[in-house]
Amino acid sequence: MLIVGLVLLIPLIAMQFTSEVSWSWMDFLIAGVILYTFLFILHLLWIRFKSTSSRLIACLVTIVLFVLLWAELAVGVFGSPFAGH
Repeated sequence: MLIVGLVLLIPLIAMQFTSEVSWSWMDFLIAGVILYTFLFILHLLWIRFKSTSSRLIACLVTIVLFVLLWAELAVGVFGSPFAGH
């Protein structure tokens, strides 16, 4: 939970110095839920898989999916209806 809070401090601090970053409370809420869920899934995968190669593959797939979701919500890479335009 501390990691999620520290990551969310980055845009909060950036908002104090530039108008380029303009997050609403909903942006922080969604980012927090996504980050917390991502870390929870990584933890579950780490417990579920015992071999190092299985852990690495499962975690890498999860990280790629997280990055794709984050990019879609941020700039609409795929042009889905829920993209953040």
